[in-house]
Amino acid sequence: MSVVKKSAEKVEVGREGILNAAASLFRQHGYGGVSLRAIAQAAGIKAGSIYYHFPSKDAIITEILDAGIVKVHEEARACVEALPAGAPAEAFLRAALRGHLRALLEHGDYTSANVRIFGQVPAAVRDANLSIRRDYEKYLDDLLSNLQADGAIRADVNISRFRLLLIGALNATLEWFDPSRGGVEALADDYADTFLNGILTQTGANK
Repeated sequence: MSVVKKSAEKVEVGREGILNAAASLFRQHGYGGVSLRAIAQAAGIKAGSIYYHFPSKDAIITEILDAGIVKVHEEARACVEALPAGAPAEAFLRAALRGHLRALLEHGDYTSANVRIFGQVPAAVRDANLSIRRDYEKYLDDLLSNLQADGAIRADVNISRFRLLLIGALNATLEWFDPSRGGVEALADDYADTFLNGILTQTGANK
């Protein structure tokens, strides 16, 4: 019985357990505030045991950054692909925003850690994450370009700059979002309304 229990514990604190513990710590304390010893302690293993799975702290961070972006990309794509045939053009933006926010605000540490520590990590770690990050950026650029072609977004809008504005606004919700004051769906719709319709009334626009 003891052998079975020990094996189960070992599986639980393998690569996935280490990554889960590390993502939670990086989300809370940032890059500089987390050591390998702290990760090991949070995972319930000895510090030296980490080296069976990862050669360094930065190797752990690289996987966390990749997983965070992949989760956001997958969630946004899933929401868009769930739309019925013939959905209006603006529904695609609403769906993408909903998926991005769900991944950030409902799926925990990996997406949140990615946003918090990306600017703090060494350049080599950021560079290793760029390919996956650019895949998601291209997905959004293509989606927004299609909306522009369909007339939902003005022809004079710079898509690359708009995408940067969009991602920045969505990621910033990690700092203030309070689910007790409204859900992710309502927040996504509010953002979509603002981006698609602007903030000025007809009267204000003519002043």
